[in-house]
Amino acid sequence: MKLTTMTQVTVDGVMQGNGGATEEDRRSGFERGGWAMGVFDETTGAFISETYREADAFLFGRLTYELFAGYWGAPERVGHPIADALNATPKYLASTTLTDPQWANTTHLSGDLAAAIAELKAAPGGELQVHGSGALIRWLLQHDLVDEMTLLVVPVVLGQGTRLFPQDGPDIALELIESRTDAKGVTIQVYRPNGRPEYRPATGD
Repeated sequence: MKLTTMTQVTVDGVMQGNGGATEEDRRSGFERGGWAMGVFDETTGAFISETYREADAFLFGRLTYELFAGYWGAPERVGHPIADALNATPKYLASTTLTDPQWANTTHLSGDLAAAIAELKAAPGGELQVHGSGALIRWLLQHDLVDEMTLLVVPVVLGQGTRLFPQDGPDIALELIESRTDAKGVTIQVYRPNGRPEYRPATGD
């Protein structure tokens, strides 16, 4: 399977609190949750739903898993395309603190996480998708396990909040394979990690 990520981010790279004012969104004094609510046009909304339906499996970190289980796993969400995809599709949880997940079709990954994810990627299928799960995405990038990244960049600058990419982290060259802008100004950018960037040598000037 191809490991893909889909992340909603602001122009300044914040991914925290896109969906509303939950307790998770308020970590570290964050007060600007809900910045992605209602900002997508119908085409982008359909694209997001279709992406979930294309998954052969989902991989989550603990915080996003708990948020999704509580929201999309609720009985009243049945019939929504994202909820139906999440509930019917195998889910894998990468967590050292939540080891007994209760959401149906969930497998907890223990032991050597890199080896476990590499084994999932080697299995037949289309996409192993990661949604949200910022800490997990950063770890996956550090271990060269991401095959494709989709960023939905919302035209807002928050000035606070947890960012997708850390201030100090690995450097990664990205190959742009698709880019478009919806009617509300949200850009959808699909990248493929492509080794390390090339840097121009310092000169004596």
